[in-house]
Amino acid sequence: MKILFFLFAYLFGAIPAGYILFRLTEKKDIRNYGSRNIGATNILRLTGWKKAIPVLIFDMIKGFLPIFLALKFFPDHWTPIISGSLAILGHCFPVYIKFKGGKGVATTLGAYIALAVKPLLCIIVVFLIIVAITRYISLGSLTATLSFPLFSLLFNENIEIFFFGLFIFLIIAIKHKKNIKLLISGTENKLGEKRI
Repeated sequence: MKILFFLFAYLFGAIPAGYILFRLTEKKDIRNYGSRNIGATNILRLTGWKKAIPVLIFDMIKGFLPIFLALKFFPDHWTPIISGSLAILGHCFPVYIKFKGGKGVATTLGAYIALAVKPLLCIIVVFLIIVAITRYISLGSLTATLSFPLFSLLFNENIEIFFFGLFIFLIIAIKHKKNIKLLISGTENKLGEKRI
């Protein structure tokens, strides 16, 4: 039963909402434009808020729903953690489009809503402060996800959530490798700037 649920978590997380929406509306492969990412941030830069918001919401649901269902139907601590991890891995490495997916931030946000609201609220504040100061969404995302495990300890969440936060930060850092290089060189794209 758990194996099937884990498979569902991955396959559901792997649904490439941004790719599908851009393909349907623009008749193009979003991986050839902007940051070449399928997530809501690239949709925002290329098309605006009206298309970015539904992508953001669906990507969040991909992280939220598997954990929500796991918490409801499985009594142990690790099944929700594994389910959330697989959903985020599915988003980052989706089988449907040759494992070239998004960076996992929105899906992680959805997972954190289901798992630990207090640490989540803290990292949203961290994200907003960093982005307001620097206008770098990537830096805000990296800083926020790095701080989540620390806030989970501060609020005495289960230790499994702490390790989940560390694992997810590692995945997001790997997916942001290019952004990290651009940040170091000072050439990272800022919020409000469009890429062609």
